[in-house]
Amino acid sequence: MMRNHPPLNSGAALDVAVIGGGPSGLAAATALKESGTARVVVLEREAQAGGIPRHCGHPPFGMREFRRVLRGPTYAARLVERALRAGVEIHTGTSVVQVRPGGSLLVAVAKGVMEISARRIILATGVREMPRSARLISGVRAQGVLNTGALQSMVYLKNRRPFHRPVIVGSELVAFSAIMTSRHAGIRPVAMIEANARVTARWPSALYPRLSGVSLLTGTRLLEIHGERSVTGVTVAGPDGARRCIDCDGVVLSGRFTPESTLARCGHLEVDPATGGPIVDQWGRCSDPVYFAAGNLLRPVETAGWSWSEGRKCGQWVADDLAGRLPPLVSALDVKTHDPRLKYVMPQKIMLPPAGTGMVDLQLRVTRPVRGELVAVNGKGILWRQNIHALPERRVLVPIADMDCAGGAGTIQFEIREEIT
Repeated sequence: MMRNHPPLNSGAALDVAVIGGGPSGLAAATALKESGTARVVVLEREAQAGGIPRHCGHPPFGMREFRRVLRGPTYAARLVERALRAGVEIHTGTSVVQVRPGGSLLVAVAKGVMEISARRIILATGVREMPRSARLISGVRAQGVLNTGALQSMVYLKNRRPFHRPVIVGSELVAFSAIMTSRHAGIRPVAMIEANARVTARWPSALYPRLSGVSLLTGTRLLEIHGERSVTGVTVAGPDGARRCIDCDGVVLSGRFTPESTLARCGHLEVDPATGGPIVDQWGRCSDPVYFAAGNLLRPVETAGWSWSEGRKCGQWVADDLAGRLPPLVSALDVKTHDPRLKYVMPQKIMLPPAGTGMVDLQLRVTRPVRGELVAVNGKGILWRQNIHALPERRVLVPIADMDCAGGAGTIQFEIREEIT
């Protein structure tokens, strides 16, 4: 369903600009329009809005949003349709190349570069999988080495089959999506390898490779990719360190997500080295209070449904901010962790006492399986403590209201004590 939008002209002044047309960005824009915000635009660099689900031709999507089990493209189309019906302007083929203080954006479109501004801006640029170059995998640059997103795009959007017998590296949820995509295209992966001793995704995901005829090799690291013009095999190291070669004609490098935070990093916004995304308070508000962030840009990685829900909340928070209902960004508590067993904590700033809106919980994740006591401390001692049994890629939630005893500005530090081995 198309709408005739007002043109996006140089010098345009908007109420809210949302950068990114995935689930969180579309949800935020829709919530803003439903709250009565006048001109809300989504700026999407791709030719179509919808985000990563557009590339995922398999279920399950939409249970949280539409109470139905949908395939990715259908789900993405419904999100776009809902936003358009609410009155959101969606401008595709529009790349934001710079964010500037105070809400000024430098935007590239087919006809050239322009500058626009908005009273508030929501960053919803999502995540990307770690490329081969960042994984330090040796071997030649042969054809047939893809990440999951590229595989999905080739299969579902371009109707191509890039290989027949790949090895899938990683066992996050997206790796199982790679198996589904392969099955759809008549591709038969020969193995899924995971460097850790157990599968990263939740049980019973580990059953799926075996049910699909794919060997699951845990405690196994990819050492080298072989081939000249195209992949002919890989060398891996097993749990005992012994090396073996696996014949294959492709490699899917899945997961190990990092936020697509280029705009924040190359601009003036503060970035958290732990999450890789912008530093935010419990309303998703960035170091420049004109800017907010939502969805997987905040931390890698959550499902489309979680990102959609978070985007809707962010849209309402921005509407509240435009109406003067959010407190100013002053006297915030810094929330940190230097414990190597804790991957990150988000949001990184909280305003106390909680104002009744905003994120309810602090979100933490661990870098390895942990069983012990998670504690929050400040200069006065322990503020909060709880026994946890946590695994990587499982969110750990700490109620922000429980931090109320800290009071005022300062720092809250999270760490793990009395770990049980």
